[in-house]
Amino acid sequence: VVRRRLLQRYEHQPFISCLAGFYSCRWKRYQRRRTEPGKCCCKTVNQFKISRNIDFCVGTAFCFSLVFLYMWGEAKNDYNNFDWYNYGNLGFWFLWSLVLLIVAAILFMYITLLLVLAMCLLAEGQQLYLHWSHKIGTFLVLGFSITALFILSVLWGDQWKTVRLSFQITAPYLHIGAITIMVLLSWPVALHAIRADKKVVQVIIVGPYLAILLFLFLIPLGMYSPCIREMGTLGPKPALIGHRGAPMLAPENTEMSFQKTIEHGGDGLETDVTISYDGIPFLMHDSTLRRTTNIKEVYPNDTAQNAALFSWDNLQELNAGTWFLKDKPFSCMGSLSRADQNQAMNQSIYKLSNFLRLADSQNKVVIFDLYRPPEKHPYRNSWINRTLEVILNESGIRPHLVLWLENDMRSFVQSVAPGFQQTMGSKAPVEDLLMDNIVKLNLAYTEMSSEDIRKYAEANITTNLYVVNEPWLFSLAWCSGAHSVTTNAVHTLKNLNQPLFLMTPQQYNIMWILTDLTSVLLISLIFAL
Repeated sequence: VVRRRLLQRYEHQPFISCLAGFYSCRWKRYQRRRTEPGKCCCKTVNQFKISRNIDFCVGTAFCFSLVFLYMWGEAKNDYNNFDWYNYGNLGFWFLWSLVLLIVAAILFMYITLLLVLAMCLLAEGQQLYLHWSHKIGTFLVLGFSITALFILSVLWGDQWKTVRLSFQITAPYLHIGAITIMVLLSWPVALHAIRADKKVVQVIIVGPYLAILLFLFLIPLGMYSPCIREMGTLGPKPALIGHRGAPMLAPENTEMSFQKTIEHGGDGLETDVTISYDGIPFLMHDSTLRRTTNIKEVYPNDTAQNAALFSWDNLQELNAGTWFLKDKPFSCMGSLSRADQNQAMNQSIYKLSNFLRLADSQNKVVIFDLYRPPEKHPYRNSWINRTLEVILNESGIRPHLVLWLENDMRSFVQSVAPGFQQTMGSKAPVEDLLMDNIVKLNLAYTEMSSEDIRKYAEANITTNLYVVNEPWLFSLAWCSGAHSVTTNAVHTLKNLNQPLFLMTPQQYNIMWILTDLTSVLLISLIFAL
């Protein structure tokens, strides 16, 4: 009966028909009476409730998809870690991080389009009738976003720390975006308020809107960013330490990778050290050889065996470069020249002694994670001694170029190699660090704090942050006072001459005040009309 009454007569209006067609798959607008200000009827109230519920579902899906898209977009710095985690569980390499980003972007654009259509229809006084296919799509977006946020929070909770850090860079611009959205929403809010038949309803509609707007106006009072600072107070650019070399340009932990770091002006080299079964320290990050060598072809029955259980002769038989051209471990990798491709295809596992000689010849500092061999390994209890023997007796590297990170037997290491720069991998009270002769901290970038960095610097303890790949994150580390960063992207960050988003407090205040004044003017005009 209701539908028959609504289907009285069609009135063709191209714009409204187009909106209704996309939103509800009805390509002609129903002609129905508008409720004049000061009047109300049961039908209008029911239609308002239906519209409100539908709009709430679409709005909720939009909010969750926006949160996930922002969170995953800011997580780009760690996409390689995400893909590496999936490789360990699935057994094959794929850029799942990029796929997830594309899916999130598509779903967000879809739900944003639905929300815009809904706002336009409401502004024209039309009843919202979401087509069943869009209802399924809305719940799909909502379910995907909530599920993805939950799974990532459980398995990768530290990523929320990245989001919080990103606000120190993006907050001023997110503030402008939020004000812009509120200006756009002022039109439908004003129309609904005018059409309301009671003052109470008008207050219910306009009150929350104005409260949110006032909150957004005042947010900058509590906003902090180390990149908003007075002229002349910015510290020197952090030194760049190549994480396993230059893994976006060459196979990680190979001679070619470290040479690429040096070519692009890197200040140091970072790597991972494992000891072979016959006592030769070599460079390998993973516990197995499956990801970064062709062990499936050479030793197909030993792919799951710990890398430290192979002899050096067996390790030399493996190719450590062809996987790089096949798997392309980074989504932002550029195309390699023919010469680089040929060089990458002929890389082999790199010895620690050769790595140290290369660093010494180029006057580059080195820092490395030292992995203890598994049980029943001949060097399980003498792994540090064997590594020191290679550093001090075989490589010839100058001691001050070595950032010694391993915490076991630190006192012994200081006694036999007093020239090493003792480095700690976690925060600690300044007094304890000075007692252990610590001169540098090597911290995950999620522990970045300008206050802590300043406190340690006052005690002549510098800070290195890892792994920093994105320009915005490097800019934040620069503004926070970090002395150096470990990065996969030396070739990109080397070209950054000043931090992104750097501005003075005066410049930010002008931007803030102009944004607020412009929005107040526009919203006032809309409500006046």
